[in-house]
Amino acid sequence: LNRDGRFDLSADPQFAQAAARYGVVSGKSTHANRLDTIRDTYQRFGQMIDTHTADGVQVALEHHSAASVPQIVLETALPIKLAATIEEALGHSPERPAKFEGIEALPKRVQVMPADVTLIKANIERHCAPAVLG
Repeated sequence: LNRDGRFDLSADPQFAQAAARYGVVSGKSTHANRLDTIRDTYQRFGQMIDTHTADGVQVALEHHSAASVPQIVLETALPIKLAATIEEALGHSPERPAKFEGIEALPKRVQVMPADVTLIKANIERHCAPAVLG
């Protein structure tokens, strides 16, 4: 990604196997596609979708044919998470679920770490395991 701005798995035999076995396809979505898909989905179905979900819907529609198996696109985030793009697409902010009211005022916890999987795993175990197990 850093060198070419993209990656291509088509030559990888494991990708070819997954594509053949599970019907995996890929595609791309631009910012303009995203805005169009958010608008279209909202106008046609009254459903507001986030930008990442819009990418999935746009690519799914590219691969859709009447004879194909039905496609399912799962929501990947709440629209409020990416409100600026929703506002750009629709001209108004998404509704904020009650549980997110005042979220900006909550304490922020950030820990910068080296890209070392062992350190990251240890950090997750140290900070999250008791909450998961408890």
